[in-house]
Amino acid sequence: MQPAVKAHALENYEKDGWDFLVECWDDAQILETIGKAKIEKAAIAKVRKVVKMLNERRQEIRSPEF
Repeated sequence: MQPAVKAHALENYEKDGWDFLVECWDDAQILETIGKAKIEKAAIAKVRKVVKMLNERRQEIRSPEF
């Protein structure tokens, strides 16, 4: 499961915060976020939810209104 998530992150490096996973996360963090997902699609969806939230926060900080 974890290799599929890493591959997805590399393929989508510049989208939705996947760069956080590529640059900052270790295997333990990925496994913790995946949890008990049984299929690759579910594992990717769980991680996407977290990295997208991180990306949204980053965009807020970079925003001139902040």
